[in-house]
Amino acid sequence: MDEACAAANANLDQVLKALEAAIAEPARPSDRELRSGSLAELISHIVRTHHVFVRTQVPEVESLIEKVHSKHGANHPELAKIRTVYHGLGEELMAHLMKEENILFPYIERMEESVVAHDPILPPPFGTVANPVRMMEHEHDNAGIALKILRESSQNFTPPADACTSFRALYTALANFEKDLHQHIHLENNVLFPRAIEMETTQGRR
Repeated sequence: MDEACAAANANLDQVLKALEAAIAEPARPSDRELRSGSLAELISHIVRTHHVFVRTQVPEVESLIEKVHSKHGANHPELAKIRTVYHGLGEELMAHLMKEENILFPYIERMEESVVAHDPILPPPFGTVANPVRMMEHEHDNAGIALKILRESSQNFTPPADACTSFRALYTALANFEKDLHQHIHLENNVLFPRAIEMETTQGRR
């Protein structure tokens, strides 16, 4: 089966090196540190760590899926579902990141700057920060559903007995993608968004 992957022009060395680089995790700040720092610092961490990861991994994993599906799809119909679900997840995540980086995150940063300077918070165009937060959380829920489908379709990312190196690398990459996205969503849903809503609510009562 390794020969089949080679025939698909899959550069296994490059695939595995990219995967190893993605899996290697530098020391990351703890939740306690992220909760105690500024919102701007938290946003910077999310963008530099998780947004960059998504933008890098989505096209790389999609390319790997295409190569594995082209050679193993006939014997492994689950690859067609994985291919479709991951492609949809990638498209939704790319749009999601743009909305956060261009609309929600800049407002949160400006709001924090106003609070620190003891200036009034300028009213956002979306009424309250809770409105885009609800939209982002809904999109996070959709991403969670997609991840669940990917895990179930791949038997918990367990390569089949006839899996070649690229096939095994694909399932490792999908598991790693799931791990990072779970952490990404946790930081936004459970740390950034509640702190931003609390800041806006508290400042509004003054």
